[in-house]
Amino acid sequence: SIRTRDRQRSLIFATMQNEEGEVVDLYIPRKCSWTNRLIEAQDKASVQINVGSIDPNTGLYINTYKTYALSGYVRGKGESDMALTDLVRKQDEHQL
Repeated sequence: SIRTRDRQRSLIFATMQNEEGEVVDLYIPRKCSWTNRLIEAQDKASVQINVGSIDPNTGLYINTYKTYALSGYVRGKGESDMALTDLVRKQDEHQL
């Protein structure tokens, strides 16, 4: 019937598969690390920053990092520097 065909057609377009046949999403939303708000796809001012981990004894990079996402809202208010600094300090205190 037409209704069944439309349902099948919508299921085909609703999913995307990679080369291994696994279902993958086209868009995975991010959350601002500072405000916990969702970062919309249209937020062109948002940034994602990787902060590298260092060995406390040698001070050398140890091939791991923590990813922080900051929304355009935070950047527009001029608070991104303070937010990133505070997030990294809290992460460092948590690791000790």
